[in-house]
Amino acid sequence: MTFALVDGNNFYASVEAIFQIALRGKPLVVLSNNDGCAIARSAEAKALGIKMGQPAHELRGLVRSHGLLMRSANFTLYGDMSARVLAILRDASPRVEPYSIDESFIDLSGVRDRIGFAKELRDRIRRWTGVPNCIGIGPTKTLAKAANKLAKRGPGVVDLTDTAARSAGLADFAVGDVWGVGPRWEAKLNALGIETAAALRDASPELIVGRFGVVLARTQRELQGYPCAGIEPTEPDRQQIMVSRSFGERVTDHAAVAEALATFAARATEKLRNGGLTAGAVWIFANSDVFRPELPQHHPSRAVTLPRPTMDTRGVLQAVSLLFRGFLRDGYAYKRAGVALLDLARPERLQPDMFRSAVAGDPALMATLDAINRRFGRGTAEFAATGWRTNPVWAMRQRNVSPRYTTRWAELPSVAC
Repeated sequence: MTFALVDGNNFYASVEAIFQIALRGKPLVVLSNNDGCAIARSAEAKALGIKMGQPAHELRGLVRSHGLLMRSANFTLYGDMSARVLAILRDASPRVEPYSIDESFIDLSGVRDRIGFAKELRDRIRRWTGVPNCIGIGPTKTLAKAANKLAKRGPGVVDLTDTAARSAGLADFAVGDVWGVGPRWEAKLNALGIETAAALRDASPELIVGRFGVVLARTQRELQGYPCAGIEPTEPDRQQIMVSRSFGERVTDHAAVAEALATFAARATEKLRNGGLTAGAVWIFANSDVFRPELPQHHPSRAVTLPRPTMDTRGVLQAVSLLFRGFLRDGYAYKRAGVALLDLARPERLQPDMFRSAVAGDPALMATLDAINRRFGRGTAEFAATGWRTNPVWAMRQRNVSPRYTTRWAELPSVAC
């Protein structure tokens, strides 16, 4: 089997620059929820020494001195652009495994001219979506990831399928950059004199298993060219679905927190239906501001088992409303809340009884609701408990968020003639 890893370069920052020409070639960072820290950096921002996860308040000096630009995260835009890239990959290969929002493995088995195929695919993604990308090729997923990292150094496409190319590529490849190693194992490996991917590949298998266990042993086998995992074109069913957010401001109004939880419950149940699953239990939680320990602290959490599994938002909202009674305390300011759906299962695997369906709710009504929101945009049809079409006090702080260029008619990019 031959794997290719297709990875969007600096994905969030690159997507921002696709629609805003003024951002191109400039130092740019994309900030996390509530504009907290850097989660994506353009190449120019990396050159300034900006680190992943660096707090936004530490970057303000660079705004003045080096013209650093900052944007709030726009996950709606990033998700849609990711889906467009994924559609191109599915057209190019019969077996595709999305690994993250900006990375996917594809099966190149049977492709004779791997480099030519990858270069054409890379150019097609750039032409059709504007997303810059690199492609790494290898006989295992770990080697494809390593090849992709090497491709980002300049070539754009690197193939480590051949033994000679693999030996040359891994010779100066830091062991800490190997997929799945991480800084903790890197320090221990370095202490054993294993500083490169080639050294890990050639190390004693007994040493690796004895000191690090089977997980790193599999990584070593993959570096040797023996695949330990294949393409998984379908995502395994989730064990739980959680939607949570940090609020833009501390919230003392209990009704506002209830509205936030209802909104999160609706989003979680929408994800539940998209996965074709039902939920058998609901869990809610809230937190005061843990970064302000001098303030009164309260971290409530409650869960309930549903009478029957459901994928109906109404049933989940009823459970959340029940759990919320007496949930919060007066005099406390809350900074985060969330809803999780537990005990997930596919409807066809549930055991019904003689007198009623195994699943509660109205699947047809929910399908109609989802169809309306897919066609006309999320939030077109909603439940009153979510504070529909309001500007809630708990909303995330996003001072510099870009328009949703590809998913909202009112925010389509305009071109001057």
